[in-house]
Amino acid sequence: MHSSIKNEISLAFFLGLATLIAVFFSITYFTHLNAIQWLLFASGIWLFSCWQLWKRRELNRPTENAAPYPTLGWANRLTLLRGGLIALTGGFLFQPQAVSWAAWIPGLFYTLAAILDRMDGFVARRNKQTSLLGSELDTVYDALGLLVAPLLAVGYGKIHWSFLLVSVAYYIFMWGLHWRTTHNLAVYPLLPSMLRRTLAGFQMGFVAIILLPCFEAPLTIVIGIAFMLPILVGFIVDWLIVSGRVLSTTNTTQFFDRLAQFSQIFFQPLLRAILCFALLLLTSNDYHFSSVLLQCVLLATGCMVLFGLAARAGALVILILVALAQNDNAVNTISAAIIFSSVWLMLLGSGRFSLWQWDDHWVNRRDGEENV
Repeated sequence: MHSSIKNEISLAFFLGLATLIAVFFSITYFTHLNAIQWLLFASGIWLFSCWQLWKRRELNRPTENAAPYPTLGWANRLTLLRGGLIALTGGFLFQPQAVSWAAWIPGLFYTLAAILDRMDGFVARRNKQTSLLGSELDTVYDALGLLVAPLLAVGYGKIHWSFLLVSVAYYIFMWGLHWRTTHNLAVYPLLPSMLRRTLAGFQMGFVAIILLPCFEAPLTIVIGIAFMLPILVGFIVDWLIVSGRVLSTTNTTQFFDRLAQFSQIFFQPLLRAILCFALLLLTSNDYHFSSVLLQCVLLATGCMVLFGLAARAGALVILILVALAQNDNAVNTISAAIIFSSVWLMLLGSGRFSLWQWDDHWVNRRDGEENV
C-alpha cells in the first residue's frame, strides 16, 4: 500500500476537521451549548466517514488481484467530500430548527451531497479509475446519509418516524448477512436489478428536497410514505432471496420478469391515467390551485405524463408544484392520489405506450460510460 494514500487520508481528515471548527465559529444564531453540540455531532460523523475510508484503503484498486492505484483519485475524493457534507448536515441533529435564511443550510448541505452521489461515479468512469473502494464507500455513505438526513427530517416534522425503517433497513440487512455467515448459513446472490439503484437515488433526492424550508408537512409526510413502501418491499424481497427462502432459480427469475412486464404494460400506464385524472379534479375543485397559470402548467405537464413524454420528469414537476401550492394544508384523497401516482411513476418509469422515455434512459444509465 502506497504511503501517499495514508498521508492523503490523514490530510483530508485534518482539513475536514478544520472546516468543521471554522463553521462552528461562524454559527451565530445558536447558543454556545447548541454550537458545541453541533461540533460534536458533526465531528463524530466526520470521524466515522474517514474511518470507513481508512479501513478500506486496501481496496483502492480496480479488481481484487490488480495493483492498487497510487492515489485516491478524484472520484474517491468527491465521495469523501460527500461524507463531509453529511457530517455538516448531521451537526444539526436534535437542534432547534433555524429560521430565516439559516433554515436553508442543512437542506443545502445534503442537497450538495446528493448531487455528488451522481458525480463521483461519472468522474471515476471518465478517468478510468473505478475501484472496489469507491463502490463500497459509495454504499456506506449512501446508508449514512439516509440515516442522518431522515433523522433530521423527523426532528423537523417533515416525515413520519416510520420512515426511519428505511434508514435502518440497510444496517439490518447487512447485520443479517453477517449473522448468516458467522452461523455457517448459506448466503445466496441477489438478482440483478436496476430498480434497486433507482430507489436509493430517488430516496436521497426526496430527503434532500424536503429538508428545504419551502416544503412543509403534512404533504411531505404523505410523500414520504409513498417513497417508503416500495423501498421496504424491495428490502424484504432481497432478504427472501439472499436467505434462500426464495431461491434464485430460473422459475424465480421468470416470475420477476413477468411481474416487471405486467407493471410495464398495465400498472405504469394506469398510474399515468390516474395522475392526469386526479389533476383535472384538483385544478377544478381546490381553491389552492385557482391560479390560471398554475392550472395551465399542471394540466400541460399532466398531458406530457399521460402520453409518456418524459413522464418521470413531468411527475417530478407536478409533485413539486403541488407541494409548493398546497403548503401546509391538509391532504385530501385527490392530493394523495397525485402524490402516490407521481412518486411511483418517478420510481418505476412510464411503462409501455410512451412516446419519449429520455428520462428513463437518464435514470438508468451509468454516467461517464462511453456510448451511453
